[in-house]
Amino acid sequence: MKNMQTHFVGLKEFRQNISTLTKKARSKNLRYIILLKNEPVLDVRPLSKRESTLEELAHTVARARKQVKEGKVHTMEEVKKYLNL
Repeated sequence: MKNMQTHFVGLKEFRQNISTLTKKARSKNLRYIILLKNEPVLDVRPLSKRESTLEELAHTVARARKQVKEGKVHTMEEVKKYLNL
């Protein structure tokens, strides 16, 4: 991946152009520092495919852990029956 360029954008401009800026960030590998009254408040950058996959995995694991805590689990016998095994 090539080096990421950084651009500074005001919060109002970012809000008004979020779709366009997001597309540019992905296609040109840009990072945006969002400013509020000339103070940096957000760091926005595109995720790599690896980062995206890891975030999705973390979300799936968290959801599964919640289901286990809630008792939403199946026995091996129930799974075999469901799969006609």
